[in-house]
Amino acid sequence: MSALPKTSGSPSPWWSQLEFPWAETARRAPVMVATMARYLEQLGVSARQTTVGATELGLRHFAGQVSEADPTCTSMAAVDRRHIEAHKLWLAARPGKAGKPLATVTIRHRLGLLRTFFERLRDWDYEDAPSRTLIFPGDFPQADEPLPKFLDDPTMEKFAAALASDPDPRRRVMVEVLAQTGIRVGELSGLDDKAVTKLGDTFTLRIPVGKLHNDRYVPIGPELVQLIADYRTFRGPSRSGRLVERDDGQPFDRRTIHRYVERVAKRAGVGHVHPHQLRHTLATRLINRGMSLEAIAALLGHRSMRMTLTYARISNRTVAEEYFRVTQAVEASYESGEPLPASVEGTNMRRIAAEHRRLLGNGHCTRPVGVDCSFESVCERCGFFETGPQFLTILRRQRDDAADHRQEDRVQLLTGFIKEIDGDD
Repeated sequence: MSALPKTSGSPSPWWSQLEFPWAETARRAPVMVATMARYLEQLGVSARQTTVGATELGLRHFAGQVSEADPTCTSMAAVDRRHIEAHKLWLAARPGKAGKPLATVTIRHRLGLLRTFFERLRDWDYEDAPSRTLIFPGDFPQADEPLPKFLDDPTMEKFAAALASDPDPRRRVMVEVLAQTGIRVGELSGLDDKAVTKLGDTFTLRIPVGKLHNDRYVPIGPELVQLIADYRTFRGPSRSGRLVERDDGQPFDRRTIHRYVERVAKRAGVGHVHPHQLRHTLATRLINRGMSLEAIAALLGHRSMRMTLTYARISNRTVAEEYFRVTQAVEASYESGEPLPASVEGTNMRRIAAEHRRLLGNGHCTRPVGVDCSFESVCERCGFFETGPQFLTILRRQRDDAADHRQEDRVQLLTGFIKEIDGDD
């Protein structure tokens, strides 16, 4: 049997530190533990320590719970669907630190780690592997998708004012960097002492390789450049080569940085604020002021646009407010005969709205020309769409309406339907 897996060096949750030790589980299920030890060894070569630690914890709990509940299950090949279902119920009943059940996101994460483990055992041709897929998408509890928690403009102004008068130079520069660049806490503690560089006419802050294994340059304004320079002069030479360091020369831990942000929020009188809220706030302010999602993704160091699209949900409100402002003005003008307000008339919205109006089978589409629609002719182009002679009158009216508005694609589509019914061109 392979050596027992090493327990992660990172601290385990309070309720699991002594739960299901590997040695005890190995006595009940030696083959299963040997397989997990081999897998964790391989994972340690390619994954970060935090990933290996989380996987070790999840596998240790799974092996311990399954082998204790069913002594006949001594290997991964013996695991079947009933063991997965039992483990799901076990996870759902787990107490969290506050005494409440585990959070949905935690359960999803644990099941995701197990599913990856099972799939890799088969993909990597391990002899001790389940014979089939055991965890399915329907096993994962539905996760909520709340909007990012950010500070609205008035709250952020109060926070910024309190920060500008902070008496601690080190705390001020650290929180200012978080607020003005949107970097993560871990990235802040890892900034090099010479992170400020000049590319062309623009000052930038070089962000070290971090959570997503990439480094990047973030543009910063002259005020932040001067603030960092003043702080370095006040601080003197760096003992560790980092921009910010503790009094003993060691890097700052997350808890201390959290306390720094909370201290500023308390002085500002704006309630609890955590560092990631500053990141969300920056992204929100930028998207609501017209910055593209691609630029925000580059600024924040997102590897996938899916991570950035969450901020687009915040901008939907801004888009909706502008849309309704214009369309309400257009509708009021139609009813009253009064000219459109200058702010709307300048966009020539009356002409655009009239020209883009589309006749449908049971009404009209009044979508403005500048607003995209991902459902354009979606029903008519669907393979299950069916029409017949009883719809000829409306199909001809739709075709003629599309021709009047120079909607060539719809003309071609509707003409095809008419020809299929009676050959009318």
